[in-house]
Amino acid sequence: MGSSYRRLLEFPKTTIRQIGYQLGKVQKGEEPTDWKPMSSIGPGAMEIRIHDPHEHRVIYVAKFEDAVYVLHTFEKKTQKTADKDLNIARTAYAELKRNETKNS
Repeated sequence: MGSSYRRLLEFPKTTIRQIGYQLGKVQKGEEPTDWKPMSSIGPGAMEIRIHDPHEHRVIYVAKFEDAVYVLHTFEKKTQKTADKDLNIARTAYAELKRNETKNS
């Protein structure tokens, strides 16, 4: 959603491969290797954590039947997730819910 894919392509190739592998697990109904729930984003939102070569995060939601939606991707530079990153993910989640409601 939004600029997630463009931002993802700016990550190191090794990180992109790891994220692809983890999202593939999610598509198969499996849990990513390192993740945490992100209830502050919305119900069902999760964060994949990649630690190599730097800290990268992928916030996604997989509770809708038709797809796994990547809400936001970013490099994490501090212990706490920046408010701007949380707000980008919340906005994408709200847009996704609006679109799901329209299509129902």
